[in-house]
Parts: sequence; structure tokens; C-alpha cells
Amino acid sequence: MESLNSLKDHLRTLEENLLKPEIRTSQIELKKLLADEFFEFGSSGRVLYKDDQLEHGIGIVKMELSDFEIHPLSNEITLVTYRIFNEIKKQHSLRSSIWKLKDGQWKMYFHQGTPTEF
Repeated sequence: MESLNSLKDHLRTLEENLLKPEIRTSQIELKKLLADEFFEFGSSGRVLYKDDQLEHGIGIVKMELSDFEIHPLSNEITLVTYRIFNEIKKQHSLRSSIWKLKDGQWKMYFHQGTPTEF
């Protein structure tokens, strides 16, 4: 298992990649990061699945990530939590993702965004 600091840095990079326009608009890049079973409880209140994400894209955003933490659940599964500030909507949200290590690659299996006032 990677050291906790190395794992934290790696998963933060993957989460930050999902905020980049070139990743969010690329079916190829999204396939690399999202597990086949991926689903999301969006901050909009909608439930989204990988096929929805790839077919319709996930849109361009301008978001600032902070307070990133990891919570290992096993050697192959890690919960990550953080805050997002959506600079366009001027909205804060709490975020959580479950990442699983499969065939040497970390993939996101679940994500949730919960709006908050700050």
C-alpha cells in the first residue's frame, strides 16, 4: 500500500483532474477515472451514472477545492472528503468520493456533492 501522504497526494490530483475542462469534456479521460459501476448523488439532487456522464459530458466548471482528507477503508478502498467553492455559482458544497484500486489503477466508484452555506 502507498504511504498515506503519497496516497493523499495521488487521490487529490485525480480529484483535481476531474475539475479540468480537458478531462470533463473527454470521454476517453473520464473512462480512465470512473469505474464502470460509477454513480453520483449530485449537488443538484440528481442521481447520475457513468453512462450519463460519458454521453452528456459533465460540463466546464470553475471550482476551488479545499480541506482535502482521505479516510482509508481498506488497502484498496479509500473515502475522500473535501470542500468545493463553485466560483461561477458562488456556491459551497461538501464532497465525498469512494475510490477503489483495481488492476493498479485508482478509479472513482461513487461521488456525492452536498450544498452548504459556507
